[in-house]
Amino acid sequence: MKKDITASILEDWLENVRPYAYDGQVANYIPALARQNPEELGVAIHYIDGNRVHAGEVDATFTLQSISKVISLALALMDNGEEYVFDRVGMEPTGDPFHSIYRLEQIPSKPLNPMINAGALAVTNMIHGDTPDEKVGRLLSFVHELTDDHSIGYDKEVAFSEFETAFLNRSLLYYMKQHQIVTGSVEETLDAYTKQCAIELNVCQLARIGALFANEGKDLDSGRRIIPKHLARICKTFMVTCGMYDASGSFAIKVGIPAKSGVSGSVMASLNGFGGIAVYGPSLDEKGNSVVGLKLLELLSNRYDLSIF
Repeated sequence: MKKDITASILEDWLENVRPYAYDGQVANYIPALARQNPEELGVAIHYIDGNRVHAGEVDATFTLQSISKVISLALALMDNGEEYVFDRVGMEPTGDPFHSIYRLEQIPSKPLNPMINAGALAVTNMIHGDTPDEKVGRLLSFVHELTDDHSIGYDKEVAFSEFETAFLNRSLLYYMKQHQIVTGSVEETLDAYTKQCAIELNVCQLARIGALFANEGKDLDSGRRIIPKHLARICKTFMVTCGMYDASGSFAIKVGIPAKSGVSGSVMASLNGFGGIAVYGPSLDEKGNSVVGLKLLELLSNRYDLSIF
């Protein structure tokens, strides 16, 4: 049965994939992330019935990076509605790198989906708030609701590091501003986005977010609806089609679980009727996905028949 995954089994699987920790590289193009330890590995499962199992460095914290794109999309959809959001950002997957500007030159000139950088920047621009700190404050309050933990904040050093080196993201924003995809100050949107990406938590907190999406947007303890069901479904669908950058197709075949990765080495998976899985392993492959995370999720999916396909 799927719920037979115990902490000791998770520990065994984690040790199985530990040798892959040096098959990739940490995100050295972001100065604050370049110091991460490739051997700091953790995994957690949060079932929708509230039971939890975990293994490895579960107290180690990391920044959400691109996993925040799922959360910001949910909030932007709740703020503005589907028509407004998808008039500015598309719904189609891409085979291009997540930071590519190429597709913005096509007609119509809008990002293909909310999981690539251009789309995520446009989504952050849509979140209600008069200042970057208001937007980030609302995102953090949303994360507090999703995790039932009000202690979560963002890593100021990582946010500053990313803001100072985000030349390509600035280019994406200026291009989209030229075509009326984003409004207001480019620097303020980038400020909000880099702080959003720097939201810091651990695998247990991240697994709970995945479980809430798996629970159709309802709180796991109270049953209170935090995200409308159809919006939670939209977010999970993007995780399937676009969540693992331009490796989303092969991930769907090998693993078959809605998931989103971040360049901190974290992966959040969300499986209806099951719960959330979070993996942390800072070493990345050439696509920007956690080497250990991909291998562990593939092993778990195959062993316990977790694929949705």
